[in-house]
Amino acid sequence: MSEIATKTKATNDIKDIRLADEGRRRTEWAERAMPVLRQLRERFRRDRPLAGKRLSACLHVTTETANLAVTLQAGGADVALCASNPLSTQDDVAAHLVRDHGLKVFAIKGEDHATYYEHIRAALAHRPDITMDDGADLVGALHMIALNRLDDLAPPVRKWVETLSTAERKALVSGVIGSTEETTTGVIRLKAMAKDGVLQFPVIAVNDSQTKHLFDNRYGTGQSTLDGIIRATNLLIAGSTVVVAGYGWCGRGFAMRARGAGANVLVTEIDPMKALEAQMDGYRVVPMADAATLGDLFVTLTGNVEVIRVEHMRAMKDGAILANSGHFNVEIDLEGLKKAAEGPKAVREFVEEWRLGGKRLFILADGRLINLAAAEGHPASVMDMSFANQALAAEFVVENAQQLTKDVHRIPTDLDQEIARLKLQAMGVAIDTLTPAQRKYLASWDMGT
Repeated sequence: MSEIATKTKATNDIKDIRLADEGRRRTEWAERAMPVLRQLRERFRRDRPLAGKRLSACLHVTTETANLAVTLQAGGADVALCASNPLSTQDDVAAHLVRDHGLKVFAIKGEDHATYYEHIRAALAHRPDITMDDGADLVGALHMIALNRLDDLAPPVRKWVETLSTAERKALVSGVIGSTEETTTGVIRLKAMAKDGVLQFPVIAVNDSQTKHLFDNRYGTGQSTLDGIIRATNLLIAGSTVVVAGYGWCGRGFAMRARGAGANVLVTEIDPMKALEAQMDGYRVVPMADAATLGDLFVTLTGNVEVIRVEHMRAMKDGAILANSGHFNVEIDLEGLKKAAEGPKAVREFVEEWRLGGKRLFILADGRLINLAAAEGHPASVMDMSFANQALAAEFVVENAQQLTKDVHRIPTDLDQEIARLKLQAMGVAIDTLTPAQRKYLASWDMGT
């Protein structure tokens, strides 16, 4: 933790409040590209749909997230914000939110494991009515508490929970009326909880909204992942062989951007439908064992563990570069690499060299999200839609908490379409509407050829 971290840890824990001016400038720049969220903020300020609600958010603390947090606050929420990744915080943004908006922020770029979970603890200690996650760390901790699996909690959280009475623990969990989840990895976790019958409250899978995964995952991850890799390495993409592990929406987006920059793109997959789609999209689809001998740059975007293992690394070229753009740093088997290789040796910021069998391998950003560790994450214009989803999901939870079952739900289609309509409007794009005859035709079954 920084020596100049704020000492008022009861209300916030950030690197340096003196960074707030720069954070404000950058947050205002991002706001210019977020017209949908701006419109929602105006309505939230007028209608106050979140009035009286405590909201704890575990998200990447970026300029775009700052605009979401201010929108939630405008809607009446008492917001506490912690980081969802140790390397994704923009310290100047955290300072701006504390100084200029009075938010409770617990996030420092580069925080160690203990500090990361101390910040999770602080967000839980806010005793939220609503949680907002990017990776389900808050929800996961709440469920370990609910199931009395305290040994599975990180020490800072476990020590705090052990000071609470049984009644206080139950109240902490039962006080949550609902949650929202931003990312694929988190939704996978939550659906597993629902399947096992242990989900304690309704969750809105923001990631499953079309205005999120079709655009944020594809265009946001595609561009920002390439941006992070180039910033970290200054690598010439053109002419290189890039291996994309996973052809979900994030993988599709990155493969498209890598090819656009001139790379020869290989795709690895375990899903036959996605593999077929990649092949039809013009990529070469091969198993990772074959790709390992060919790639110059390997990027994982799967949401799974040990996608690149030591046996793959042993087959790689001297100088191969490995990066991850999935949520957690588990897609590259770093623990196996540490046991088998010599290193690490820092060669550039966010680049570490390992020696394995006489060859050099370069790991970017400790296998964490390269687009947020080495760059600035997604462009504001695409996060505009994702965070409009988050704000509307929080409002939806408040309005429908009594009717929602303890399951994973999608945002209603009409809200999804409204976000798309507002985005098109802000872009100056007009679309057609159905004529009465067209509506009748689409609603009928007896009108033949």
